[in-house]
Amino acid sequence: MKLYFEDISVGMTFESDKYPPLSATQIVEFASDFDPQPFHLDPLEAKETFFGGLAASGWHTAAITMRLMVQTIPVAGGLVGAGADVTWPAAVRPGDVLRIVVTVESVRRSSSNPSRGFVGALIETLNQDDVVVQRSRVRMLAFSKEQN
Repeated sequence: MKLYFEDISVGMTFESDKYPPLSATQIVEFASDFDPQPFHLDPLEAKETFFGGLAASGWHTAAITMRLMVQTIPVAGGLVGAGADVTWPAAVRPGDVLRIVVTVESVRRSSSNPSRGFVGALIETLNQDDVVVQRSRVRMLAFSKEQN
């Protein structure tokens, strides 16, 4: 079942399945392409950094979060972003198993185009110990039933 703007309300929550454990190889491969810093690339060098060991790029965590969002939130017309604020309060390490919890915080119909509205949501990405490794406040478009 696809959700339209009219189906979404403040307080709704969505919880994803678990993403498979991240391997050191996956962390290094992502970082090699997109965030080539020592704490993402080399376990030995990473020991001497702020992180004290190999840590996934925040953008890797964000990419996994996006995949989990697409698999979990059945919004008609897809997940179209209209802004976000993202923080990474804890590092993602090899072996971590991630999941997300999404809570709808606001719903507002567009004043310029009533065929859609904006949904504000808190997205928390958690590891296997329920430690928040990414916190995002996002604004997404949601399309009206009448216009589809």
